[in-house]
Amino acid sequence: MAIRKPIAVGTNDTPQSRAAVSWAARRAHRDGLPLVILHVVDERWLSEPYPWRGVLQETGERILEAAAAGAREFPSLEVSTLVLTGGVGRSLAGFSDRASMLVVGSGSGHLGGVLADRALQVASAAEVPVAVVGTLDTEDRHGVVVGVDGSEEAVQAVALAAAEADREGDELTVVYAYSPPDRLPDAGFTPELVADLMEKEERIVLSETVAGLMADYPDLVVHQRLESGRDPAQSLVQAAEGARLLVVGDRGRGGISRLVLGSTAHGVLKRLPCPTIITRIRPVNQK
Repeated sequence: MAIRKPIAVGTNDTPQSRAAVSWAARRAHRDGLPLVILHVVDERWLSEPYPWRGVLQETGERILEAAAAGAREFPSLEVSTLVLTGGVGRSLAGFSDRASMLVVGSGSGHLGGVLADRALQVASAAEVPVAVVGTLDTEDRHGVVVGVDGSEEAVQAVALAAAEADREGDELTVVYAYSPPDRLPDAGFTPELVADLMEKEERIVLSETVAGLMADYPDLVVHQRLESGRDPAQSLVQAAEGARLLVVGDRGRGGISRLVLGSTAHGVLKRLPCPTIITRIRPVNQK
């Protein structure tokens, strides 16, 4: 019998994390999976024998109790809770190998930007897909958007996005934004000809990325969107403004192996347009 790994969601009783718990509960109920709600007591408060060590544990348990009560609006949903201790991002990511998906709330803005966003930390280190949920109203949203660039990560992202769209009867929009090189080789080609050749080549990449979807999902409506000269994260944020879900790979074709999260995924999470899933590719030696 296959092990039914739960959907795990972190909460600290902020509006973002409450939205994440609600989203995770609906998804777990839909997929027939257990839900485990996590709260992390930050180890920075426990480095010394502070008198409030027990208070922090009790507070965490109360937060989890309230979150679990809300999740139990689905009578058949199996809900459990767990208090973790350690660095918040590291603890949530460390739990991910015991889950099928990890859900977190989006970070809040400070001084016009996102500082030490825990959602970015978790998405960078988790072993499973990470869903990041904000406080935007998710009612009356339709469609699934996925970002691609011809990489292995993009193919996996398309597979997940197509399954999501087909299950909910949504349309799928596949977005590929690319930038021509700053300096073109002097081979006797005009800039216009080079741009035309590049567009044809990248359109082939886009078509190959979605090849086979019609065989797997014959009723799925797929839109292909190729954009030149635009920042991929900006293109995805704009395309997903009214979408139900955005899917993006953790790193793409232009990713640098030493970076734990690609620039496109990073940029999307800083301007979250809707619930967003960051897909992961496990190393070949992992099961």
